[in-house]
Amino acid sequence: MPDNVKLLSNFIHNIIDEDLKEGKYAEGIHTRFPPEPNGYLHIGHAKSICINFGTAQKYSGLCNLRFDDTNPTKEDVEYVDSIQEDVKWLGFTWQDRKFYASDYFDQLYGFAVKLIENGKAYVCDLTADEIRQYRGTLTETGKESPYRNRTVEENLTLFAQMKNGDFADGTRVLRAKIDMSSPNITMRDPVIYRIAHIHHHRTGDKWCIYPMYDFAHPLSDAIENITHSICTLEFEEHRPLYNWLLESLGFDIMTRPKQIEFARLNITNTVMSKRKLRQLVEGKYVSGWDDPRMPTISGFRRRGYTPESIRDFCEQIGVAKSNSLVDVAMLEHCVREDLNEKADRVMAVLKPLKVVITNYPDDQCEYLLADNQPNSDNHRYVPFTKELYIEQTDFMEEAPKKFFRLKPGGEVRLKHGYIIKCTDVIKDDAGNITEIHCTYDPDSKTGGATAGRKIKGTLHWVSAQECLTAQVRLYDYLLREDEDPEKDFIANLNPNSLITIDDCKIEPSVAWAAVGTKYQFLRQGYFCIDKDTQKDHLVFNRIVGLRDSWAKMAKK
Repeated sequence: MPDNVKLLSNFIHNIIDEDLKEGKYAEGIHTRFPPEPNGYLHIGHAKSICINFGTAQKYSGLCNLRFDDTNPTKEDVEYVDSIQEDVKWLGFTWQDRKFYASDYFDQLYGFAVKLIENGKAYVCDLTADEIRQYRGTLTETGKESPYRNRTVEENLTLFAQMKNGDFADGTRVLRAKIDMSSPNITMRDPVIYRIAHIHHHRTGDKWCIYPMYDFAHPLSDAIENITHSICTLEFEEHRPLYNWLLESLGFDIMTRPKQIEFARLNITNTVMSKRKLRQLVEGKYVSGWDDPRMPTISGFRRRGYTPESIRDFCEQIGVAKSNSLVDVAMLEHCVREDLNEKADRVMAVLKPLKVVITNYPDDQCEYLLADNQPNSDNHRYVPFTKELYIEQTDFMEEAPKKFFRLKPGGEVRLKHGYIIKCTDVIKDDAGNITEIHCTYDPDSKTGGATAGRKIKGTLHWVSAQECLTAQVRLYDYLLREDEDPEKDFIANLNPNSLITIDDCKIEPSVAWAAVGTKYQFLRQGYFCIDKDTQKDHLVFNRIVGLRDSWAKMAKK
């Protein structure tokens, strides 16, 4: 677990403090992170990971990783592997405490039998549609199932037959016997076991009945001696069932787990539904779960975000009791702050325009000293030759008065290098500018006689002969700003969420950098070497631009 995780107090910690004062949980605090292995984790899960592992760290306790694998129709080993990788990447460890709900299938079955024996569960033959109809609405109480008053012996026999595979899928379920008139619909005899003749990725074909999440979750917590079951706000209405199960099965109130709900994370311009993310992947609207536009942890990792920036974001947004919407600019601010201290600076020209320095020796190549980071002793050498590339937008033939970049007759300083002056503009037959001719002041580089001459404009550049060519992928928000949750979100996808530039020119210092290496392209933003990079094919993802709107908002 990272040593620099911030542990500011929040309402969850206040509840734990009160529990400890009352003498509860004398054995210590024990939390868990319980993902369902039915998809990749997203940034909302990162918040839960930080809360659960961070809370355990604050109280010198333990945090388990538990896969709630109770629905084999949607689960896959791929998701199990990706979840473990994501938690580790964020900097947390579960040590030897990795568990699965399927580890407890025998015990869970035993708990269900005990409920039946105590008259608190029954086998129901209603179909799923009929159960919904009998359940009632928020304004109408439910109706009791005609099978609700079966004898204990009959229910035990039927449940054993369900377990033995005697019935087809959907023909019977086991329901808790609670209260069909409860104002909380969750408590109206919820289903706790269903029949599913399907192969499980861990238990194989041993079981053809599987516990429902609401049944398996609190009991798995109790089996693992979890003290505080921290979950998102949508589970608040399930808390009475959580407590009913633990009480009905005799777990001591001084040691049994307590469910606490916090507000889930919602971010502007961001898809935060696992179902919708799956739809994006399966519909091939993105290249996969780790597409850098995806809000999955693997997507952020591939794009170039750092675990430190994600943890910092989760700390800054805090832990609230009510849902709210967080500006995505705050997340971008966190990664800028982190990369500003870590990322080496290089020069890259995204849309190149050739510059020929007419008074520079034809075959000469000199190496200019450049700092890798401000206020750092680390340096690199950048090749300077007769022919260079600058950005197309850094030259304007008919420039306004306050245009301080290159223009006919104008001067600019080349970063780490010389002052140049535009003397001629070369065009093709169609009138398009093909190259710019300039002269340079040989005494204007660092240490030269005219190095201190003040020039308003400074441009980044690369040597045309020595540079590398790279593909650059410019990512924008996946959703438009006007995304409406009431409409089909696919219709609100941003058609410009990915723009690819295939002829970016970049200085050769990046030639041997590893996949995942992060840079600040001067005047452009922060970029990361993508996994699609090959020996002769560099690929960069833009992590985030340089403009930090959140920092400006925060200062107001």
